Amino acid sequence: MKTLQQAKTILRYKYHDQIYYGLVEDDEIIELCSTFTDLVNDELNVDGVRVKYNEVEILAPVAPSKIVNFGWTYAEHATETGGEANLAEPFLFLKPPSSLIPDQGEIILPSTHLSKQVELEGEVALIIGKRGKNIKEEDALDYVFGCTIFNDVTARDLTKSDPQFTRGKGFDTFGPLGPYIVTGIDPSSLSIKTTLNGNVVQDGNTNQMSLSIPYLISWVSQVMTLEPGDVLATGSPSGSCPMKSGDTVIVEVEKIGKLTNYVK
Repeated sequence: MKTLQQAKTILRYKYHDQIYYGLVEDDEIIELCSTFTDLVNDELNVDGVRVKYNEVEILAPVAPSKIVNFGWTYAEHATETGGEANLAEPFLFLKPPSSLIPDQGEIILPSTHLSKQVELEGEVALIIGKRGKNIKEEDALDYVFGCTIFNDVTARDLTKSDPQFTRGKGFDTFGPLGPYIVTGIDPSSLSIKTTLNGNVVQDGNTNQMSLSIPYLISWVSQVMTLEPGDVLATGSPSGSCPMKSGDTVIVEVEKIGKLTNYVK
């Protein structure tokens, strides 16, 4: 079983046309000359450069090979969206990497001839740290590098009409992720609060999930090989609701921070 170490807050960003990872410290970033593999191996190569957080372009914290999503892992959310509560196995779907946008990025609504009902879904996301196939449940958290925040933006009218979820989940900008990865935290009991224009619309906790996070990791690894940097979005608590142009959505997760995006 994974031994939790001291938490680190790791940001991926662009500065002077170069992409870096860095450690967040108050309003500054400590620049790292490290690859993602270095980070996973705890090889933090600090070059002494510090930059202000507001002087860089924040990027999605990873560039994954795939974004794995578990649906209806919270009973009330399953019921409110027409799904089945307390499933014996998770409902699985993928989002394309082209859906990702970072903290402060814009969620672009599709033309109304494509969708008339786009909704928010605040979630905890896991970032995989090492390659894994047929992972044992008791070893599952050893494969998690850290946690971040995800907004599983959904064209609800399309997920209700289509036989599978690809179109309703897969539009460009439908995957806000970030703002950073936090290591060394236990994902099994984290509060999730989503606000829409300052009003709380979701207020849940990962301890309400009907399927455990180690089970989800083990289960999906029997279907597909998990690669370093892959994103596993663990599902949304109840309170999913429509968004419109001009809205501001903030997903806040305990011990991680806030993911803020603007709807256009």
